[in-house]
Amino acid sequence: MKLSSRSLVLCLVVAVTVVLCAVAGTTEAVTCSPVELTPCMGPIRSGSAPSGTCCQKLREQRPCLCGYIKNPALRTYVTSPNARKLASACGVPIPQC
Repeated sequence: MKLSSRSLVLCLVVAVTVVLCAVAGTTEAVTCSPVELTPCMGPIRSGSAPSGTCCQKLREQRPCLCGYIKNPALRTYVTSPNARKLASACGVPIPQC
C-alpha cells in the first residue's frame, strides 16, 4: 500500500511539474526599460492622442509601472496628468504603488 501511495504522489508531482513548465514556457518575460516608452513621450509632454505603437508599448511595460513610479527620476512623467490621460486612452490603469 505504501508503494502505491508513493507512486501516486510521484505521478502527481510529475504532472504538476509538467503543467507548470508548460505555463512558464508560454509567458514572455518583460524587460523593464523606460526607453521602451519613447513612442509615448509626445503624448506625455503635450497631452496629444497616443499612437497604436505607444499603447502597445505601454501595455508591454505595464508590469514595470510600479518600478517607474518608485523611481524619483521617472515618477513625475508616469504620474503626470498627461500620462494618466494617455493610460486611460490606451486602457491601461496606472497602478497605486
